[in-house]
Amino acid sequence: MNKGKIIFAGAGPGDPELITLKAYNYLREADVILYDRLVSDEILNTYANPRAEFVFVGKQGHCKSSVSQSKTNNLLLEYYHPEKLVVRLKGGDTAFYSNILDELITLTENNIPYEIVPGITAASGASAYAGIPLTARGYSDSVKFLTYCNRESRNENYWKLLADCNDTLVFYMTGEKLPELAENLRAASIDPNKKIAVIQQATTPLQQVSILSFNDLPQDYPKFISPVLIIVGKVVALHESFKWKENAASGVPYFKNLLLSKKIEEIYS
Repeated sequence: MNKGKIIFAGAGPGDPELITLKAYNYLREADVILYDRLVSDEILNTYANPRAEFVFVGKQGHCKSSVSQSKTNNLLLEYYHPEKLVVRLKGGDTAFYSNILDELITLTENNIPYEIVPGITAASGASAYAGIPLTARGYSDSVKFLTYCNRESRNENYWKLLADCNDTLVFYMTGEKLPELAENLRAASIDPNKKIAVIQQATTPLQQVSILSFNDLPQDYPKFISPVLIIVGKVVALHESFKWKENAASGVPYFKNLLLSKKIEEIYS
């Protein structure tokens, strides 16, 4: 089954049952699996070939234990073999903020065949499990997918455009910067009828959803547990009517936490 090829596959946003059938079929036949931090142990233990070689290539901001992108690129070259099936398993969907471009360039430059299998991205999973449709008649008819990583390049006009548009705004990888994000949108005179949904560890048993108002932003924000997805728009108000999953009582990490693992390793070393 597709030996001698590297399969890029999305593992979905967290709930192990949200993996695609195609990704599952590749995982159960894989000889090598290179997996991200946001791939749960449950997915690997339930669906992957137990005889496969598992290689962790996870990343986490501000953590020296993260595997660099260049290291991951080199590992793909190292593990490729004409007689092996290699699966590069990414959290969410392969096309959304997954650094897949660097890895595709590496493979094409080395004439290595590959296939791309999509997955359910965090925006789809988080909005569904929070009861917030990303588009809804009378609320929003389009969506913008964004990050706040390169905030230095965002000028006043950028925030004004976001504040004035009727799109639902979905921010990936922005949990730590939520205070700045909210203040920038409020300063740009965003419609106070729009709200902010902060969704931690979406679709997992530890999911927590917090709803904030631009009219009453908190002075002190709690520390959010990664991964965090932020939804801004009128559709957020629908959460109260259509939420079907209760917030988890415990705020502990569901996914591998490299920062915490490093601290524990230092304590016991």
